Amino acid sequence: MSGAAHRALIAVVALAATVLAPAHATSAAAAATPVPDPSVVTWAASADRLGEAPSDRSYRLVVRTSVGGSGVRIRVSNAFGDRPLVIGSAYAGLRKSGARLVTGSNRKLRFDRAASVTLAPGEIRYSDPLPGRTEAGSDLAVSLYVRTAGGPATGHGMALQTSYATAGDHAAEERDGAYTEQIGSWFYLDAVSVDTGPGAVVTLGDSITDGWQSTTDKNLRWPDFLARRLHGTPGSTVQGVANAGISGNQVLVDGAGQSALARLDRDVLSLPGVRTVVLFEGVNDIKSHSGVTAASLTAGYRRIIDRAHAAGKCVVGATVLPYQGWSEWDTQGDAVRMEVNEWIRTSGAVDAVADFDKVLRSPYNPQRLLPTFDGGDHLHPNDKGMQAMADSIDLGDLECDGASG
Repeated sequence: MSGAAHRALIAVVALAATVLAPAHATSAAAAATPVPDPSVVTWAASADRLGEAPSDRSYRLVVRTSVGGSGVRIRVSNAFGDRPLVIGSAYAGLRKSGARLVTGSNRKLRFDRAASVTLAPGEIRYSDPLPGRTEAGSDLAVSLYVRTAGGPATGHGMALQTSYATAGDHAAEERDGAYTEQIGSWFYLDAVSVDTGPGAVVTLGDSITDGWQSTTDKNLRWPDFLARRLHGTPGSTVQGVANAGISGNQVLVDGAGQSALARLDRDVLSLPGVRTVVLFEGVNDIKSHSGVTAASLTAGYRRIIDRAHAAGKCVVGATVLPYQGWSEWDTQGDAVRMEVNEWIRTSGAVDAVADFDKVLRSPYNPQRLLPTFDGGDHLHPNDKGMQAMADSIDLGDLECDGASG
């Protein structure tokens, strides 16, 4: 996706969020019923509204698992729909290449033992668990046949992963012949969980966490690098990683996606097995020129932290990256950024700090990203920057048995 296309996507999502926001979308009803222990999230992508939802359409959605286990469940979402969504059939298999699946791997998913499921507006549902084991680092292909839809579709706009779509019901097919359309979004699927021992971490963020400027189809977002680090650490009690980034997202107000405050329950706290939240948002609030101050932004952080602590989660606060060279940069905004970062480092409000600013800023100009980590727009890190962020996190900070706050 070009920079212009990316900006257009954000603008469309922001407009839709303003015009189409249903009253139920921010309510507790939009949070899914928790699944039983020992289920742990192995993949997630925060939902938003994605234009008009067509009926009689199959989606083959490719996702990368972060932790292995038995009992795969998917979570399907009609969080932003304004009418019932009927999923006529759903399958999960292992992707071989493109839209083709490993022979014999595609298995039928059920919902309360039924082959199809109807989701009311705002509803989120888990499937029944599948028998057998799925390994960490697998390309899982979730195929959904949407029999009946309409109004706003629910999904994740900027997947940075090629998935596939076609007309009609082709969810059960393992061959790729029917899937002639490539798509860059995930529709209706917002989480996958497995039954496993280790817990999970959720990365709550914006486009940097969503992976913009990382290489498409390579799983090189910084949460992906973190997942590989955790998987390679024997004895770690946290191995699942759920990505709750939305491009353009803000802490305090809706726009490109609901605000972090509005979507916290659905996108973070309702996911199974979560022990720790990495909170890495704020640059979009700061550079929006809306009058956001360090005091108002840190007050928003405190509300997120308090709610996470009340749910028994620890919070790692990540400092806001420098962005001089981006068109919206100015000295006033950068002063707010530096004051916010000092609060994250010294207030004691978070359980630990991931100092991304210190890791990625230039030693010659701390208001800019180090060129070797700059994705080219002076705001988003490239693949090397994404890895440096993940490598800088103290994995011990993610081993949380309950909030200290």
